Amino acid sequence: MQEIVMNVCASPDSFGAYSVSCDGIYAAGDTIEECKRDTERAIALMKENMPEESLPEAIRGEYKLVWHYDIQSLLLHYGSILSLAGLERLTGVRQEQLWAFMNGRQKPRTAQKRRIEDALHSFGGELKEVCIL
Repeated sequence: MQEIVMNVCASPDSFGAYSVSCDGIYAAGDTIEECKRDTERAIALMKENMPEESLPEAIRGEYKLVWHYDIQSLLLHYGSILSLAGLERLTGVRQEQLWAFMNGRQKPRTAQKRRIEDALHSFGGELKEVCIL
């Protein structure tokens, strides 16, 4: 199964996605969910309208979409679920900095991005282990 890496970026009024591993796949939407649906539509249109021999190899058979977020799109998308205060407690990055990243006022250093990603992965791992009685 081929992996198609999609990079998601935020703009002031929408989200956009483009593939770094399969030429010709671009999508947009007001939300991440809309952007993901638009990606599937773009692939379906490519399969429908392009001759088989012209299709990118990655979408000829089974494929899996892998989503990579820039920090702004990640914080905008999950900001409605996780508060900046909660993210500060998880990551150790101040709320003011997180707000600046989310609103495109600042770009995080590589170490900050890694710190945020590691904290979210750790939190996700904890949640995965939760059992409710």
